[in-house]
Amino acid sequence: MSNPAGRFSFLSRLRRFGHAVDGLMVMMRSQPNAVPHLIATVIVILLAAFLGVEAADWRWLIVALAVVWTAEAFKTAVGHVSDLVSPDGASHARDIAAGAVLICVFAAVVIGAITLWPYLHAYLQVLSGPVHL
Repeated sequence: MSNPAGRFSFLSRLRRFGHAVDGLMVMMRSQPNAVPHLIATVIVILLAAFLGVEAADWRWLIVALAVVWTAEAFKTAVGHVSDLVSPDGASHARDIAAGAVLICVFAAVVIGAITLWPYLHAYLQVLSGPVHL
């Protein structure tokens, strides 16, 4: 229900937030790649936390993860609209949207590697340091 007076309504904002969460749940249930993205997200977050990644580097990781999830959400929306417009699935829109996700994933992997490698390298150096008897 819209707010005809144009006033701020906390309840209305809360309902909209609920719609957004519903949309994310639709994406998680309907997209086979959502689970691998979720697993990769958890691994990156845990690895970055374990390695003690600094705030400036966390920003890069968060942006990379957000871009992939946003692309996946748009791909899901395009897929649902494509089903409405072309029920036989002949639309190229799905392929194009999937290609966009792939581009974002490749970029996120590069950002993750560039960001995490110095921390991982330093950790491995400590592990393989000289043995003192």
